[in-house]
Amino acid sequence: ILLTIYYYYSIKMVVGSCFCGKVRVEYNGQPLTTALCHCLDCRKITGSLFTFSLLVQTAELEISGNPKEIAKTSDSGNTIKNYFCPDCGTPLFGHKIKPNGDPNEVTVVRAGIFDDVEMLNEGKPQVEVFAKRRVKWVCPVEGATQVDGMLPIPSV
Repeated sequence: ILLTIYYYYSIKMVVGSCFCGKVRVEYNGQPLTTALCHCLDCRKITGSLFTFSLLVQTAELEISGNPKEIAKTSDSGNTIKNYFCPDCGTPLFGHKIKPNGDPNEVTVVRAGIFDDVEMLNEGKPQVEVFAKRRVKWVCPVEGATQVDGMLPIPSV
């Protein structure tokens, strides 16, 4: 299924936006992975029980509009910046901040902002992180790797 995801992303620009449309996100490339996260921070960011995200190379992401950012030390001890629409509040993406203050080369983009339902159908999560914090009535994704903590976010 990962080959299907790579093929889909390699032939099509993926476009998404916030609820009000003032911030747009475009991505043209292959995600490093697709993931569900069950950590407390992600639950609070989304107001849901988990996030579904694409991990992508920051250089291949194009943002238009002016998202608002908030930085926080995460459960993993890393400083994470999350970006939201300043008008409608839609959570858009986030990334780890390096010790020198620069953003990491990998950005975690919230999958729900993308307009293309077919892309979402093809992009089944490959991994679930903080799986030990998943609520008991949410079933594990069949075939997804289950990780009790956070994945190391690769630098590309």
